[in-house]
Amino acid sequence: MVNKQENSELIKTEAKRLGFLSCGISKAQFLEKEAPRLEKWLKNNMHGEMQYMENHFDKRLDPTKLVEGSKSVISLLLNYYPEEIQKENTFKISKYAYGIDYHFVIKDKLKSLLSFIQDEIGEVEGRAFVDSAPVLDKAWAAKSGLGWIGKHTNLLTKQVGSFYFIAELIIDLDLEYDSITSDHCGTCTACIDACPTQAITEPYVVDGSKCISYFTIELKENIPSEFKGKMDDWMFGCDVCQDVCPWNKFSKPHNEPLFNPHPELLPMTKKDWEEITEETFKKVFQKSAVKRTKYSGLKRNIKFLKD
Repeated sequence: MVNKQENSELIKTEAKRLGFLSCGISKAQFLEKEAPRLEKWLKNNMHGEMQYMENHFDKRLDPTKLVEGSKSVISLLLNYYPEEIQKENTFKISKYAYGIDYHFVIKDKLKSLLSFIQDEIGEVEGRAFVDSAPVLDKAWAAKSGLGWIGKHTNLLTKQVGSFYFIAELIIDLDLEYDSITSDHCGTCTACIDACPTQAITEPYVVDGSKCISYFTIELKENIPSEFKGKMDDWMFGCDVCQDVCPWNKFSKPHNEPLFNPHPELLPMTKKDWEEITEETFKKVFQKSAVKRTKYSGLKRNIKFLKD
């Protein structure tokens, strides 16, 4: 028992040293509550053309099917709230994509944490996950006591807000598990009221196929014309539901230099974006998550906003 407690404390201390905002631990087991929710969400086609959401249904809900012999899910949060944001009246990109692609930044930190666990505790097997495998990140973070899932379906944390990335280490080591925290959304409907495309169809349910992030990043075909004039100038991702959330009044700037924006990014005007060349795109977004939409995708999004 002492070992479990000591090991858990050891891991949390190292996670903090590596720059993570917080670390919570839960038992690796089937996500009973999430199973019917995910099934219903998929059945109602709320994933749009994100076919990958239909794959590995069992692995998505059961980490022991993803990592053999796994006993614990270590959830980690990493702040990305920027010191400075884009100027007013320009085409906008989601704050998480200002700097270097978070997948690289977090993967390195997770590898360091796993190595630390193996060096300090002994023979521990596990895998690191950053939003690129069938893992329900927010569900695990909530189970690990790091926050609650808000009405906009993002994880929220008191005194911190929601501008952070979520990642996991799933390992075959028994640890001390954290308790779930309570929901503090209350009667607030700020996110539901503010969503430009009414993608939050009811509290705690987002129709992904109506979300601006989906249109600007995931959708490979043309953006449906019925959303003309409803995109609020977002050309990559969307932060509206987070920006209006009262809990994000507590957001503090990150201290991860790799998340700082390219010097040319923040001052760009609408005209600059309209005239962006492939060369500039490659320079500004060389290692950014914005590369996912490609130059042609970004141009398509800007044209849709402009026309």
